[in-house]
Amino acid sequence: MLHAVLYALLDSVNALLIGILVAIGIILPRGMYRKIATLVVVGDWLGVIAATALVFFIFLGIKDQIIAVLGSPVAGIVLIVVGILLALGAWRSKGQSSPLVEKLLGPLRTPSLLTGLVGFAMGVIQSLTSVPFYYGLMHLAAGDLSVSSRISAGLLYACLALSLPTLCGLGLAMVRHYPDSPAGRIFAAARRNSTQVALYSGYAVAGFLIIMGVVSL
Repeated sequence: MLHAVLYALLDSVNALLIGILVAIGIILPRGMYRKIATLVVVGDWLGVIAATALVFFIFLGIKDQIIAVLGSPVAGIVLIVVGILLALGAWRSKGQSSPLVEKLLGPLRTPSLLTGLVGFAMGVIQSLTSVPFYYGLMHLAAGDLSVSSRISAGLLYACLALSLPTLCGLGLAMVRHYPDSPAGRIFAAARRNSTQVALYSGYAVAGFLIIMGVVSL
């Protein structure tokens, strides 16, 4: 269970969603930001829930194979390789924001059903393209949990996977109300140095995966 929690927290380093929240926090008025940010985060959470339910169901059907993979060097080797690739990707991007952020801002300027659907799509895509997402659910599937415990674990996993973006969204709302508060100054500094923050976050995720891979060998 501890491994699942760690991977869920690592999965919460969602650069796309955080980038979206920061962008709309800059360009939207206060009241509009609250509505749109809420729709995006709730939609993203539902997307993560949907992806979690699908992948968890598949993993439970191949539980024996999952246990065998987690107990072999293959799991560790994959984590190390992915960690190295992520570090190289972070180095090449230099922390620059994804062009996808700009493309998604169009339907996120006014609250609507499309706003929630965009968040839902981001949640599904982010989850299904995240290595920590799969490893976290593999550890959950390998455990001896009851049906009710599995449902609770899936919901908890989705909440933890959205913890950092949610905190960022709440922090941005606080900053807009209290720009001179300590939190406001921290967020302002992070926004001024957004490329460095993104770069170091990428390195941190890559480093964690490499460490977990080495420990798994």
